Amino acid sequence: MKINSEKVAHFLHEVGMLKRTPRTGYQFLGSGSENVAEHSFRVTVIGYVLAGMAGADQARTVFMCLFHDLHEARVGDMNYVNRMYNKTDDKRALKDALSGTGLEEQVVSLFEEVEETDSKEACLARDADQLDLILNLKEQQDLGNKYAAKWLECAIERLCTAEGQELGEKIIKADHTDWWFNGPDRSWWINRDWQK
Repeated sequence: MKINSEKVAHFLHEVGMLKRTPRTGYQFLGSGSENVAEHSFRVTVIGYVLAGMAGADQARTVFMCLFHDLHEARVGDMNYVNRMYNKTDDKRALKDALSGTGLEEQVVSLFEEVEETDSKEACLARDADQLDLILNLKEQQDLGNKYAAKWLECAIERLCTAEGQELGEKIIKADHTDWWFNGPDRSWWINRDWQK
């Protein structure tokens, strides 16, 4: 692979746009917010975990997750209502963003696999995408948004792997703050580290 560093520099600036590209579904939910870069980071971590659970190729799954929404730097994030009325050429946007970088073949093939195939890794990457949404919806539900429960029902139904379904069930049952409060012994929260 021959990398064109000048073109890659422009491409990397474009990748930075994902930090300023909002995920648009939250406007319908009425609470919460996230940009595409934040979403893509956690999707990638989830993909790594799911692939490990499934005994699948973790690197391939992670790379699919990493690049799954890269085209949104050009086309924006379209929520489910937007998609009923608008179409974007996501693959073309991705190809144009990568044009001349030397990365086209590898990255586009990962994108195509997520979008067009049912390989184990592609299914896990799609589930990772949904699980990030489920985590966000669960947090919004815990914080009092009663509409998040309706969205959770649909998102859970979209999970297609046994590993994704298992993790989705655990996420739904967990309080989104348990990771914080279930860490140290309760006495630490009272005494903290200054009372030894």
